[in-house]
Parts: sequence; C-alpha cells; structure tokens
Amino acid sequence: MKTPKSKITIALTGNPNSGKTTLFNALTGSRQHVGNYPGITVEKKEGYFETAQHVLHFVDLPGTYSLTAYSQEELVARNYMIREKPDLVVDVVNSASLERNLYLALQILELGAPLILALNMMDEVRKKGMTLDTLLLEQRMGCRVVETVARQGKGKQELIETIISLRTRKDERRSPLRISYGPDLDPVLNEMAAIIQETGFMTDTYPARWLALKYLESDEQIISEGRERSLETSNRLEGAANDVAEHCMKTLKTYPEAIIADYRYGFISSLLKDVVTRDQQRQRIEMSDQVDKFLTHRMLGPLFMIFVLYMVYSLTFLVGDIPLSLIEDFFGWLGDAVRAVMPDGLLQSLLASGIIDGVGAVLSFVPLLMIIFFCIAFLEDSGYMARVAYMLDRVFSYFGLHGCSIMPFIVSGGIAGGCAVPGIMAARTLRSPREKLATILTAPFMTCGAKLPVFLLLAAIFFPANQALALFMITVLAWASALLVSKLLRSTIIRGPATPFVMELPPYRLPTLRGLMIHTWERTWQYIKKAGTIILAISILIWAAMTFPQLPEERLAYYDSQSVILEGDLASLPGDSDVNEKMDEILSQREQIEFSLAGEQLAYSYAGRTGTFLEPVSSWAGFDWRINIALVGGFAAKEVIISTLGTAYSLGAVDEDDPVSLAGRIQQDPDWDTKRAVSLIIFVMLYAPCFVAVVAIARESGSWKWAGFAMVFNTVFAFGFSTAVYQTLKFFI
Repeated sequence: MKTPKSKITIALTGNPNSGKTTLFNALTGSRQHVGNYPGITVEKKEGYFETAQHVLHFVDLPGTYSLTAYSQEELVARNYMIREKPDLVVDVVNSASLERNLYLALQILELGAPLILALNMMDEVRKKGMTLDTLLLEQRMGCRVVETVARQGKGKQELIETIISLRTRKDERRSPLRISYGPDLDPVLNEMAAIIQETGFMTDTYPARWLALKYLESDEQIISEGRERSLETSNRLEGAANDVAEHCMKTLKTYPEAIIADYRYGFISSLLKDVVTRDQQRQRIEMSDQVDKFLTHRMLGPLFMIFVLYMVYSLTFLVGDIPLSLIEDFFGWLGDAVRAVMPDGLLQSLLASGIIDGVGAVLSFVPLLMIIFFCIAFLEDSGYMARVAYMLDRVFSYFGLHGCSIMPFIVSGGIAGGCAVPGIMAARTLRSPREKLATILTAPFMTCGAKLPVFLLLAAIFFPANQALALFMITVLAWASALLVSKLLRSTIIRGPATPFVMELPPYRLPTLRGLMIHTWERTWQYIKKAGTIILAISILIWAAMTFPQLPEERLAYYDSQSVILEGDLASLPGDSDVNEKMDEILSQREQIEFSLAGEQLAYSYAGRTGTFLEPVSSWAGFDWRINIALVGGFAAKEVIISTLGTAYSLGAVDEDDPVSLAGRIQQDPDWDTKRAVSLIIFVMLYAPCFVAVVAIARESGSWKWAGFAMVFNTVFAFGFSTAVYQTLKFFI
C-alpha cells in the first residue's frame, strides 16, 4: 500500500520588491491557484511542490513592510500567520537592504512563528562589493538562513531541503523573541503582559507580550477584537497604554509606536554588526545609480517616461493588430456560419447577434491586452515602474493620489487601448484605502480600448486633417479629468491625509521570460474569466432590449406586402437593355424597405422607447434618441456603442474596425456637426464605467455603494461637462 505524502504548509512573506513572487513562481511553476481572501479584495496565491515523501503547500502572502495593520495586505499577512498557523514561515528579504527588510522578520519572531530567512538577490549583494556572514546572522537571529537568487532559481533546492528538515525534526517551533524597548516602555509592557496572562485574555490566539505591544502601538484591529472578548480587560490595557503614551509625549516628545520602531531598528543594527562587510576599496557608483541619474532626472526622466509609454502603446498595436484581426475574422466567420445554417428567426438572431457578436467584441481585445500586460510586467520586474511612481508622486499627491496610482491609470487606458477592469484591480498595490478609492473611481476616465472605436470614428469624420492631434487631446483631457475629479473627491467625501511615498527603488535587473509569461497569463486570464462571462449575459440583455417587443402584426404585414410587390416587379422585368437599371432601382427600394423595417422595429423596442424618453433631456448635450440607445447600451459595455449606433441608424450590423457606412450616414445627417461630435466624445470618455468595471469597483472597494456612486456621479459629471461644451460651442460654430 502506498504511503500518503506528508503535507507541509509554508507561508511566503516579504517586503514588496524583495523577489518573493519570483521565488514563489520558481518553487511552484504552473501548479498555482489565484483567488481572493474571503470577503476582501487582496489577492491570494497558492502553489505546490512535491517530493517523493512530501507535498509542500506554499501560500504567497501579500507583500508588506510590517505586521502593523495599516493596510489590508498587512492585516491579511498577520492574520494568516496567527490564525492559520502554517508549519513554517519563509521571509524573503532583499539581501542588499537587510536593515529595512529585517524589520518584518523581527515582528514574525516576536509573534513566535517558525521562521526561515531567505536571503534573496545575493547576486546584487556581490555586485555591490558586499559580503554577508550567513552563519553569524543565523546564530544571532535564532532561525535558519538560506541564500537564494530567485530569478535564476539558485538556492531553491537548499530552501526545500531546509523546510523538510525542520518540519521532519519538529524543532521549528520556538518561544517568541523578546526585545527590550527601554526604561519607559519595558515596565508597562511587562505589567500589561502579566494582566493578559492572569486573565487569559486572548492568549488562545496571541502571545501575551506581542498582544501588549499591539496595545502600545494603538493597533485598531487588535483593540476592537479585545473589546469584543472582554471589555473590562481591554479597558485596563488601553488605560495603561494611554498613560505611558502621555508620559512619553511629555518627557520625550514622542509616542510609544515610534519608540518601539527605534528600538527594533537598534536591535537590527546590533544583529548586523560584523554580518555585513563592504569593500571599502571599491569606490564605484552602482549601475542602477548611474542609470537613475538620467531616468529620474527632473526634466529628462519624465520625457523618457513618456517615450517608454508611447513605445508600449505603439508596440501593442503594431504587434497586436494581426492577432486582433484574426480573432475578429474568426467571430465574423462564426456569426456568418450560424446565419447560413440556421433559418431566420429569434434563435438565429440571439446566437449570431446577441452572443457571438457580443462576446467576440470583448475577446477580440485579448491580444492587445496580453501585449500590454507583458510590457507592464517587464517594466515592473525590471524595476523601472517603481521609478515612474517615484517621479509622479509629487504631481499625484497634489491631487490626492499616490505615485503608485500611475499603474492603474496606465492599465485602464492612460496609454489608449487599455481596460478599466485590470486597471481597477491594479489599485490593490495602494496602501491607503482613501487613495485607493480615489484611484479606482477615476481610473475609468482613461481611454480604454472599448472607447477607441468611437473616438477614431468621430475624429475621422469631423477632424480629418488633425486626427492624431484630436486623439492626443482626448488622452490629455482624460488624464486632466481624472486628476481634477480626484482632487475634488479627496477634498470632500473621501478626505484624509496623504500617504507618505515609501517605496524602495529596486536595482535594475533583467526579467526572466518565465516570470513575464506567468504574470501576463495571470492578468489575462482574470480579464477573460471576469469580463467574458459577464459580457455574455450583457450581450443577451442588449439583444433582447433591441428586439422586443416585436412590431404589431399590421405593421409587419405592411412591410411584407411591400416586399411581395417588389418581388413581383422583379419577376415581371422584360429582357430589354434597360433591365439592369430597373433591377438596381427595385433592389434599392427593397433595401430601403429593410432599412425602414429595422428602424421602426428598433424605435418600437424597449431600447428605442428608452432613447426617445431620454431625448428631451439629452438634447441639451446635442444627443438624439439614436445616440441615447447607443449610450444606454454603453452602460453595459462600451464595446457595443459603435454597433448599436449602426443599428440605431438602420444600418444593421457594423464592423467596428471599418465603420465607413456608419461614417457616411453620419456625414449625411444634418443633425450631426462638430459640436455634437465633441460633446459625444466627452460624454463617452467620462460617463459611467461599463458593467464589468462597476463589478470590479464593488469588489475592490468592498462596497456596492461606491460602485453605484461611480455610475451616478460619473454620468452626471459627464453630462454636465458635455452640455456645457455643447452649449458654449453653439455660440462659435
């Protein structure tokens, strides 16, 4: 009988930019599962590595600088270690920045969790002319230390063997680390720990001294939980913490949390004495510092950033145009095949127009998104994206945002062609809930790929000599609107202090192809899974709204009789030389009847009635009932605006990439002019996010309240802006 394998659960933690995720990918490869922690939006990654006798279950915890619950990521990492009690914790540290990285390791040891220290990026340490005495560090830390270079897979086998060795010997559990915090805090810390021990206050979950430290640090999550467990004991601990806080402020002009941090860093300094040695003879400036003199220069840095982002945009459309066309052609062929083999009727219309065209419009953007995600993964893994955030933090902070907000904006369409759904999800990296909320509410203003066909169409019609300039100005307006609205929101309903820009600028490194492919596929699959399934339902609903109710039988009979008359005229054509001219005239009349039938059917449908109902108000911005139908469809998915406009103008299905016939009809319509086009561009740019993005906002903000706010506020703001522009242009055009 085969002996079952022993399972070992390992929590992988570490600072952002420490190479933790790279090590996770190296350990688990394709055996990964990505989801969210229950009830919150923080990403949860799990993976496995099997040996002959063991199954190693790795949980990649969110990157965090400490275990103080200032953000969801820190809270998730801490709660997992405490409540799930993994067999081992592997803390991945950037060996070139040990002092800062070991701050998290100390907190893990104070918690009493079994720890292995993975000294990552050892190649960078050697490049800097540094040497580390690993054995001495291991002796002083009281935990195993393993050297790794995650991007090259070095140290992976030693780490696995260390994990198995510790788990097999069962000697990995240890007493929590005790650090002295000085004469002002130690007495009260001991007193509070004694109270906790005597009363058994939450000792089933937390070590007593660690719990006392959390009260001194005014940890809101711990204090709230303590009040629920025992209000009397919690009040005693809070009273002691408040007394010592007042004492420290009077005597030292500081507060306990700052003292605790100072003593921890002092402890780290003593740990590292003689552990880290530097080659004093090598007076060289590292390559990263040399490159940063240019890439983060006040003037040259932003110019190079614009060039890089433009190249990402150019490469996306240059490389992605062919696969995009192939996918569009495939769905076009599939729709034609369904129409050819199925008889005319509602089922054929549902499959061809409702499902295939709707889902195909979304999936056709997958090649572009994969290229964008690949480029962004390269910029992130190489270390350049951290420089972009660093350069833009000063500008963004003025508008109530953080330097890290740049990523959600870019992914959402800051470089035209993105998508708001992964852009909103990218805001997870923001530590401040208020800055994160302001970012996800304004990221949909960017020029996503679904809006581009509308802008390209109108720019070609009304600005034929300046199309590139028009698209550039649209992009600039999107950024300006996002920043100004962020300033408004951060000054009113989501006021709060700005988060200090704390980000390590990692050394530049060449990303691995495997890592890039994994990161690209993770983001692409999330888009396909979350967007594709929802769009399927939306497409069916839009089709139904534009199909039902059917015209009354007398109107259908009228159009049938007109068609019968024309068919009779065709059959009775003589064989003279004028037959071709007469046939063309009859065919044109039949086509006009089909157009009229489609137009009347649309106007009679629920969608048509909605457009007509909105026209008295929408006319302020220059929109008629046909435009209203397209914009209502755009609430579900911006991809359908062009095709819905085509149907609304009785043109049937319109190819989004070749809207010539629609352009011709708009040019012939006397109601269309430049001021209407500009007004429509502004409204499409700014109004409510598509339904998929609304769902993403609800998930990332943790509340449907903010998703509803995004729909209402953005639409009102867009309509007010469009109306103001349209009414102003009436005086000049």
